[in-house]
Amino acid sequence: MANLKTFNVVALGVGFMLIFTAFTTCGNIEQTVIKSLTNSSFEGSGYNSLAIIYGVFSASNLIAPSVVAVFGPQLSMLFSGLVYSGYIAVFIIPMTWSFYLTSVLIGVAAAVLWTAQGNFLVLNSDATTINMNTGIFWALLQSSMLFGNLYIYFHWNGKSVITDSDRRMLFLVLTIISILGTMVFIVLRNNSSQEEEEPKSEEEGLLLPAHIQCKQRALSAVRDVVTEFRTLTRLLNTRTIVLLSFSMAYTGLELTFYSGVYGTCIGATGQFGSAAKGLIGLSGILIGIGEILGGGLFGLLCKNNQFRRTSVVFLGMVVHFVAFYLIFLNIPNDAPSVNESETQSIPYLTPSIPLAMVSSFLLGLGDSCFNTQIYSILGYLYVEQSAPAFAVFKLIQSISSAIAFLYSNYILLSWQLLILVIFGFIGTICFFLVERIEDLTLNLRDE
Repeated sequence: MANLKTFNVVALGVGFMLIFTAFTTCGNIEQTVIKSLTNSSFEGSGYNSLAIIYGVFSASNLIAPSVVAVFGPQLSMLFSGLVYSGYIAVFIIPMTWSFYLTSVLIGVAAAVLWTAQGNFLVLNSDATTINMNTGIFWALLQSSMLFGNLYIYFHWNGKSVITDSDRRMLFLVLTIISILGTMVFIVLRNNSSQEEEEPKSEEEGLLLPAHIQCKQRALSAVRDVVTEFRTLTRLLNTRTIVLLSFSMAYTGLELTFYSGVYGTCIGATGQFGSAAKGLIGLSGILIGIGEILGGGLFGLLCKNNQFRRTSVVFLGMVVHFVAFYLIFLNIPNDAPSVNESETQSIPYLTPSIPLAMVSSFLLGLGDSCFNTQIYSILGYLYVEQSAPAFAVFKLIQSISSAIAFLYSNYILLSWQLLILVIFGFIGTICFFLVERIEDLTLNLRDE
């Protein structure tokens, strides 16, 4: 049984690693690719697409639990993975209508995919293995930031413009990788606790006509939607979630920045010369290294009580503020929104490749600080309501990401960094307040 559950967790991680190797690479470079298109009829924007994805994602979190309850986690992940593959395949022959249509579809698929992932991980874990299994999954998932970006670095290095043949080859490879990752979900196996429930449901099914079974499933799905919506509404009105919402919103804003905006800025910096496009891949690799290092290190330290959650979040804020200041000095102000492939504007310092890469690593490290501790405090405070609590997190995070992608195409880099600094500071203070309130409550209980 233990070996089967471990196999399922590893297979789950491998599937997500492959899918997000493709999707993360796609999101990191799509605005740069769109700027290099020779197809004059294509009018899509990578920023607008990602804004649609995260906007639909946020709304779809309300119905995703019901979809997973009806179809099960395995089928839900399988169909969602195919939608991810379809979105990536659009870039092989880009058309505006298919680009935006798949943006909507993948927003729904993302909510279902992540809900199903959480459900499947819990089904294959217990109190003694949940931390280990989460660590295995996290490490495999964050490895997705390494492989696709390695390809970009080595194959796009020295190219000032991305040709149609380069684009088609890359996205064909990414589509195949995503499909392979989706196919991994087929090998997932039910554990004995799941198998024990199946004969019972089959016996009950023999006693009821097919149309009544379908009606009952539909009514059950509607009840699940209503129940989830009411639970989410109640949580959103609690003091703890209201305070944590600023921290959650900040993770969405900086997710947008490091996953979509910063790579575009590097690729658009003319002073980096012919290496600029290849540096997008290297930047993604270093962000991934920062994510993996921070997630593993701080997860272990906090587990052993060597660091408080507030210490890690404060470190994350400092690391991010240093990264934002370096980016402000090193990257041209109009890099996110320049219409041409490159900008020749001069920032405060002469653009430095090592400085840009250090900033990438710091972005990943700081992101891991915030995300691991938000997961930790939600799991600690909402033991009995973990599913709706994490749904609220994804809801707020995806809404802020959608808003950030919308404005990223229109405002200068300095203003984007200022927004990040303001929300990072407020989010950190609010996280401290939640921890302080919890400490006071715990002390009162002890007395």
